[in-house]
Amino acid sequence: MIPRGQAYCLGSLKRSLDLAIALWGLVVLSPVLLSLGALVLVISGRPVLFSQERIGQGGRRFRLIKFRSMRPDASSGLPVTGSGDPRVTRLGRLLRATKLDELPQLVNVLRGDMSIVGPRPEIPQYVACYSSEQLRVLSIRPGLTDPASVLFLDEERLLGARGENEREDFYLKQILPQKLRVNLQYLSQAGFWYDIRLILETCVSLLRPRRGNASPPRQGPGNGTIDEGFA
Repeated sequence: MIPRGQAYCLGSLKRSLDLAIALWGLVVLSPVLLSLGALVLVISGRPVLFSQERIGQGGRRFRLIKFRSMRPDASSGLPVTGSGDPRVTRLGRLLRATKLDELPQLVNVLRGDMSIVGPRPEIPQYVACYSSEQLRVLSIRPGLTDPASVLFLDEERLLGARGENEREDFYLKQILPQKLRVNLQYLSQAGFWYDIRLILETCVSLLRPRRGNASPPRQGPGNGTIDEGFA
């Protein structure tokens, strides 16, 4: 029998919520999207959008899109990004701190690649490291936000506190397992009002002052992968 939370994630109510929010967001935020696109073009040049292959529901590959926040040659570095990474542009730092670079993913939601709330999608090489239990997160659509996004709001700060030669290993062994554990809990607890609460919590957390240290969260719910570079 499919758990109640998973059944909700696979049902029409969640998809209706996704479509309603994505359509509303693209219409209402269209001036913001156009302005941000123009800023990226003028300040950072082309391309305006960053596209990267991620793993979605059922292991299906799709192209996640966001406003480009890193230099065009950023793919030559680590797939993970820490604070102070020289590959991130000045405008990119602002976009990433406010998560405005993620807004184009509303298009991914409309296409059916993603949901508003769901486990953040990872790159293929990281998904290849999942255990059979962790692979259960691929039974539903990935999302723009999830409980782990709230917990790991300071993910780049945590990664930036590690040396470049140990940054990816720290992500794979320390951060990613915690995020997957939290998202497996979401899979069993998901529901309409839980999604609404997570959306509101995400918005509030972005306005909350960041912690001054780089200590990893001890427990509880977490931004998805690592951004451009390959989160």
